[in-house]
Amino acid sequence: MLRTTTGPGFWCECWTQDLDEQQAPALMGSYDAYSEVEANNWVGTILRTISPALDTEACDEAWERLNDHRIDTRRALLRREPWTVSITHINTRITWTVRPVLFLPLAHRQCGELPTCAYGFKPHTPQATD
Repeated sequence: MLRTTTGPGFWCECWTQDLDEQQAPALMGSYDAYSEVEANNWVGTILRTISPALDTEACDEAWERLNDHRIDTRRALLRREPWTVSITHINTRITWTVRPVLFLPLAHRQCGELPTCAYGFKPHTPQATD
């Protein structure tokens, strides 16, 4: 029998949006962090990495976020509150979101016995339609 135990963590995403084209935001990447420190460091590492390529205003905003708002960010994550930061570079808005989640463990097919229903699954072959 499978045990279902959950583990707390954070789901982190990076979104970009072209403001001139007025397009919907596009997901650029995601990351599963298992602690407040890991989630905070994920955003901080990306901001430090891209800051040299940003225009002056966006770069200043990124470093302000890294230095002045780090304590507020950590406190929000310790309270398991969602957290978002955005910077705008020329006509592109980059937004990072961090949300508290409960991670479910996945069944590993290499060890242990799967429930009998797992062996009854038959992939569906799509039928051609008119």
